[in-house]
Amino acid sequence: MTAQAEPSGLGTVPGEEDTPAAPGAAAPPAKDRGRMGSEGQVLNVFSHGVLIIWGLLVTLPLLWAVMSSLKTDKEIFTSPWGLPEKLHFDNWSRAWNESEIGDFFLNTVVVVGCSLVGTMLLGSMTAYVLARFEFPGRRLVYFGFVGGMSFPIILALVPLFFVMKNMSLLNTYHGLILVYIAYSLPFTVFFLTSFFKTLPTSVAEAAMLDGASHTRTFFQVMLPMAKPGLISVGIFNFLGQWNQYMLPTVLNTDEDKRVLTQGLVQLTTSQQYRSDWSALFAGLVLAMLPVLAVYIIFQRQVQSGLTAGAVK
Repeated sequence: MTAQAEPSGLGTVPGEEDTPAAPGAAAPPAKDRGRMGSEGQVLNVFSHGVLIIWGLLVTLPLLWAVMSSLKTDKEIFTSPWGLPEKLHFDNWSRAWNESEIGDFFLNTVVVVGCSLVGTMLLGSMTAYVLARFEFPGRRLVYFGFVGGMSFPIILALVPLFFVMKNMSLLNTYHGLILVYIAYSLPFTVFFLTSFFKTLPTSVAEAAMLDGASHTRTFFQVMLPMAKPGLISVGIFNFLGQWNQYMLPTVLNTDEDKRVLTQGLVQLTTSQQYRSDWSALFAGLVLAMLPVLAVYIIFQRQVQSGLTAGAVK
């Protein structure tokens, strides 16, 4: 008797058969995979190290300023890097009341608040028109705003001073507000024009078919959709206008209407040899707090606004 040969598939478990490799899909050798994995780990460690160093460079000066604002003048010089023995919150009250930081703070809130609203309103309307409508000279207007971003403000100070003087706008809140708006419009229009181009046009077309006017479509449909971009550019404008020093120094010489940056410089120069350093650090911290608070509250919106147009 002859033994029958077993079928070739006998003894194999379904699903474990060797499947032919796809053409061109050969796996890299184990040596190459190990090298690529090690390079990725080195790059990851390096990037995290750079971020940690950058974070320390940013946060340590802020923490040092806060600690110095809670010390006495003697502690600032004897132990500049040490913790205060006692928290002297009276430095903040002295800077707010005696050094008139409170008045300068309120002046800055009025000027920056009004100029920020005007900048965002005019900038968003201009950017929407440039992004959505075709008309003769559109590119010329757009590149005019882009060119305004590269124009040094220091070159315009002298003619701007005489223009403001002839229009009786020197040493006035509304004059400084108009200058801040003109100073911030180029970047605002440039940023929001690119952002409005990424928004879907079908929503605006549906609103127009339902009988909505261009004004209603912009304010009730497109503007809410552009909220991430508006918050992002609003944060940048707020930082630039809050920290502005050159424009108010030239155009606002009235002591009763000085803004916060002018007040800090006045606090430094008026002390002369007395040098109330604790009050100066307290005033500096008071000037930083609104900026830090705004960024901490809206940091997610800033990040989403900056990356919204990156992937379509």
